[in-house]
Amino acid sequence: MGKYLSKKIIIYLITFVLAVTINFVIPRMMPGDPIQSLMSRFSVMEGGREIIEEQLTLLFNLDDPLPVQYLNYWKSIFTGDFGISIMQFPKPVTDIISTAIIYDLILLIPAIILSWIVGNRLGALSGVSKRADNIMMPVFYFLSSSPYFWLAGVLAFFFGVQLGWLPISGAYGVSMNPGLNWSFILDYIRHWFMPFFSMFLVQLGGWAIGMRNMIIYERSSNYSRYMESLGASDRLIRSYGFRNGVLPQVTGLALRIAQLIGGAITVETVFNYPGLGRMMLSSVVNQDYFLLQGIFLAVVIMALAANFVVDIIYMFIDPRVRLSFSGEV
Repeated sequence: MGKYLSKKIIIYLITFVLAVTINFVIPRMMPGDPIQSLMSRFSVMEGGREIIEEQLTLLFNLDDPLPVQYLNYWKSIFTGDFGISIMQFPKPVTDIISTAIIYDLILLIPAIILSWIVGNRLGALSGVSKRADNIMMPVFYFLSSSPYFWLAGVLAFFFGVQLGWLPISGAYGVSMNPGLNWSFILDYIRHWFMPFFSMFLVQLGGWAIGMRNMIIYERSSNYSRYMESLGASDRLIRSYGFRNGVLPQVTGLALRIAQLIGGAITVETVFNYPGLGRMMLSSVVNQDYFLLQGIFLAVVIMALAANFVVDIIYMFIDPRVRLSFSGEV
């Protein structure tokens, strides 16, 4: 277990360093000038513009050479001080991220867990029942091939515009005051449901197709035929097939997490949901280096942490992983 963990930690550290470096470089390769973008929002008297631009450049440390800025960025990672947002000047980046990330966690965690559980169960049913397979597979293919933003738009138009059942913008009503009371909680759930449901449906289709294919493969394997020849019940054979088929699905879970986080960007934009995805898009439009760097770092940490947890879980559910490192099951 120690060898497995040490190997994984080294891989994740290297990935983290590369991601941080790319995160630093990409905003500075974007066209435009963030200081000019900030100055365009203010009315400045003639003669004072140059002085204000100089002071803002010093404030954001954009006058330093790139290597110095890069070292300062690493320092900010360990101190938790990512500077001041240009887009929401003079609000600190840390405050913006700490608020938005709560909305993301409430949205992403249920979408990831529920789509994986429900998708695998429905896929297993499709793999053992010809009738269920004929009905459900076209639906699964449709869902898995649907872009996040397209399905989000369809749900918003149907449930929000045509039927008027659910709100299509924001995390809660403009007249609501956030708090731990039933009126706010119910209003939040109504705003939360469609962003969650759109990501849930797209992921569910992919999980169901993967599990259906794995069940069909396991049912035709030698051990399934041997159990059948011994008179084992069909339920017992399906149980073993599901246990073996779910292992690749756990591996796929680590890969899908980053995809789902990427999908959250478009979904949150469609529903104007105040998560990191919408903030990231706004920071790109407004050339907010510091907010963009902070959000990207938060997304990287979330993805790496989730993948690391999945790797640990996989070690416990698959004896072959423990055997490869320890020689014992």
